[in-house]
Amino acid sequence: MAPLAGYTDPPFRSLVKKFDADLTFSEMISANALVHNSKKTFEMLRKSPLETPYIVQIAGSDLDVIKKAVKILNTIDGIDGIDLNCGCPVPKVVSQCAGSSLLQDLPLLQSVLETIKKHSNKEYLSVKVRLGFNEKIPEKIALSCERAGVDFMSIHGRTRAGKYKAEVDYDAIKRAKDAVSIPVIANGDITSLQKANEVKKITGCKSIMIGRGAVGNPWIFYQLKNNLETVSKDKIKEIVLEHFDNMINFYGKKGATIFRKHLHTYSKGFPQATAFRDRVNRIEDVDKMRIVIEEFFVSP
Repeated sequence: MAPLAGYTDPPFRSLVKKFDADLTFSEMISANALVHNSKKTFEMLRKSPLETPYIVQIAGSDLDVIKKAVKILNTIDGIDGIDLNCGCPVPKVVSQCAGSSLLQDLPLLQSVLETIKKHSNKEYLSVKVRLGFNEKIPEKIALSCERAGVDFMSIHGRTRAGKYKAEVDYDAIKRAKDAVSIPVIANGDITSLQKANEVKKITGCKSIMIGRGAVGNPWIFYQLKNNLETVSKDKIKEIVLEHFDNMINFYGKKGATIFRKHLHTYSKGFPQATAFRDRVNRIEDVDKMRIVIEEFFVSP
């Protein structure tokens, strides 16, 4: 299983789900925003028929708000599980005692998970954590999560203090895995088939989670599924065009301009990428954009 976390773009999620039936999606939303009926939050919950299993990841720590958010999710069909985010290092999330802030208060973390477990009618309860807030305490965190009754957990191999720049400590993930009997999923800087296999070997985890590693590289799931070191340019073109078409279907004509940011990352490493980016930045027409994409990603 290769869970995909942190993506709120339904066309992107639908695209990568096509590559592997074992993919699980985790969609992060604010429990507080859900309770306050945020239109944007409910829009983020939209899913493709391909997105199965589908897990909603919530962020928060107020037990009453968490309870209300769970009861709202209980009324929505198609959700297979609820995941608690205890890994987000963003200051505005941490300042609300959410995300990785919960790693400073393991009794509270456990209480939040127990509240979700008690009131959820979904099949699964999971949690996404880091190794700690300032110091690494992977075993303590894992044991707290297991005691709360989670079905599985994923661990990003950095502390909150390490943000996204510190070296990922895969040995610490292994320590957490060895401390509990529930499945543990390894996460952090997994950007290739070789790295995925290496992380599984070091941590002993049977599953991995990919988040930022899929940005500009959604074909990584195709690589993992087919055990490929590289992906042909024709396959990349096919994937890029499918993502583009999904964006147009979802956003309408404005999807072409929104898609520019994806083309900026998809074109990295290709000849004439700078000129290509400059060109697409000037295009708003859907048909013209598709032609330019087809021309750029054509095999030599």
